[in-house]
Amino acid sequence: MKDMTLGSKPIKKRRIRSSRSDQIFDICNYIFLIFVMIVTLYPILNTLAVSLNNATDSIKGGIYLVPRIWTLGNYEYVFKEATIYHATMISILRTVIGTVLTVFCSAMVAYTISRHDFILRKFVTIAFILTMYFNGGLIPNFLLIRELGMIGSFEVYIWPGLIGVFNLIIIRSFIYGLPDSILESAKIDGAGDFKTFYAIVLPLSMPVLATVALFTAVFQWNQWFDVFLYNSSYIEFSTLQYELQKILQNSNASLTSRTASDAFANAGNTTGDTVTPLAIRATMTIVASAPIIMVYPFLQKYFVKGMTVGGVKE
Repeated sequence: MKDMTLGSKPIKKRRIRSSRSDQIFDICNYIFLIFVMIVTLYPILNTLAVSLNNATDSIKGGIYLVPRIWTLGNYEYVFKEATIYHATMISILRTVIGTVLTVFCSAMVAYTISRHDFILRKFVTIAFILTMYFNGGLIPNFLLIRELGMIGSFEVYIWPGLIGVFNLIIIRSFIYGLPDSILESAKIDGAGDFKTFYAIVLPLSMPVLATVALFTAVFQWNQWFDVFLYNSSYIEFSTLQYELQKILQNSNASLTSRTASDAFANAGNTTGDTVTPLAIRATMTIVASAPIIMVYPFLQKYFVKGMTVGGVKE
């Protein structure tokens, strides 16, 4: 008994040392994560503070997390444009419709090229991948869109980017990781390819589809250059991002008509009637980011799972 007691002391010491090292490791992790959180949140909170601060007062600088002179004048300036509300509806429509169609069509093509019995799967896959490295360029794309008659229409936001090659590869890789026995059992039960895709592949691929949906929604929501190229003369198809871009340009133009000394001379003006490009940029960032920030929590669990599940195939 004495030997056993003495022999247990080194074990207890090792356990104590192990627990202390674990505690130190946890503390270092917490410190690192807090630092990452601060670095991540500070730019967002600073931008929010600038957007809620008096525009001319923001020129002085020194605004960090809390506005120095609170005002909603910057948001009133942005939303006083009558076209903003219609442009917001167009942005929502293109985001919803474009995301749904892109995810569904990309998943359908990904399922097709993942089938081993599809003879041309390698050729089709290579053809899609080549488009990631080579394209006709801006002018040929514009001429193609014009010949297709999509200039001045809502369709130009949907059809040209219907199949995303990057999204296609992600979904195909995920479908590769699905058990072959499930697909074979569906075929034995008499299900066709579309029935198998709709009833089995889509539900099982929900994590990766949610991930691709988030990527696509962010892309569609932030797009403004295609509006500038194809629909800049058609106000009924203008989007929120493009209208915000025009507001920023107007703000820059109004600032260049004044000297820097005038801007600092009016820095004491707290009426909120004057705007500056700095305040407009901050306000635009908050307005454009708010919808995506509100949608992300609902897709977070699928997003995390879609980025991890399917990496290992049993």
